[in-house]
Amino acid sequence: MTTPTPAAAAPLEVTDESVDTSPAPTPKGSESRSPGRLAWKRFKRDRTGVVSACIVIFFFVIALAAPLIAKLYGKDPYTTYASERPELLNAFAYPAGPNGGMSSEFWFGIEPQLGRDVFTFLLYGIRTSLGIALAATLLTCAVGVVVGVTAGYLGGKTDYFVGRVIDILLSFPSTLFFIAFMPVVYGLFVADDENIPTSLRAVSLILVLAVFGWASLARLLRGQVLGLREREFVEAAKVTGASPWRIVFKELLPNLWTPIIIQSTLMLPAFVTAEAGLAFLGVGIIDPTPDWGVMIQRGAQFYTEDITFMLFPGLSMVIFVLAFNLLGDSVRDALDPKSKR
Repeated sequence: MTTPTPAAAAPLEVTDESVDTSPAPTPKGSESRSPGRLAWKRFKRDRTGVVSACIVIFFFVIALAAPLIAKLYGKDPYTTYASERPELLNAFAYPAGPNGGMSSEFWFGIEPQLGRDVFTFLLYGIRTSLGIALAATLLTCAVGVVVGVTAGYLGGKTDYFVGRVIDILLSFPSTLFFIAFMPVVYGLFVADDENIPTSLRAVSLILVLAVFGWASLARLLRGQVLGLREREFVEAAKVTGASPWRIVFKELLPNLWTPIIIQSTLMLPAFVTAEAGLAFLGVGIIDPTPDWGVMIQRGAQFYTEDITFMLFPGLSMVIFVLAFNLLGDSVRDALDPKSKR
């Protein structure tokens, strides 16, 4: 006796309602972000970088608002208050009050001998030093970018000539040449028996710092461009008939912003210390113009008896340079995640 064969199962009818064609939800963490947003996200996670950025911004705000702060404070950096009130200084021309004459009237004390207000002198000194260093950094970056990109893109004899000029500039002992060249630059515009205007000193400092500072950035960008100009996107732009200017600005420069930004963040604090050093040596900004280097130079004459006048400019410059260097490291790590400190 045979068992009956079960009937074949009817095929399953598939309808449109049984299929979910809606796109799967995209996880929040996988949303596409631009490289700038990713760098900003990495930078915000770096506490050292965020704190350093706040300190740097604070110094620049102080520099910009120095006249307003001095007006609210009621003092200026040029008035010799000891000549109006001799009781502020003792018989040895040092501040009569404790801690350099610090009080509710003179927050950071007064300067020995002349009796100028240290607080406003420091405010305007920060303004002068940061202004010169920032202008020198911008000019240096502009020259370095133009020369480096041009040499790398054109190649040939242009690249060879620019390379030799860069080698010569990098072989110079910069500090020694700063000291030697500054009087030469002044002599081109002012006679030996005439006083050198402060504006001429500032412009000369910016030019000399830029002349000896652009070579390192130009060499870095030249090497970057030498590698980029053989890439497919540059060759494709040439095939489509793009002009050299369009290739440089549309294809090459967008790939060079990372080294430019990193180098500029490391260049500015170096220019701050160089400018202060030249002022300390007497070939940069000189007294009575407020400046970090001028304050340290003046304070070095009195530190054995009163260290207060030297303490504030020295401490503020160390804090700024350290914060800007740490900021440069954080920016480098944010823009290049492969580099880990």
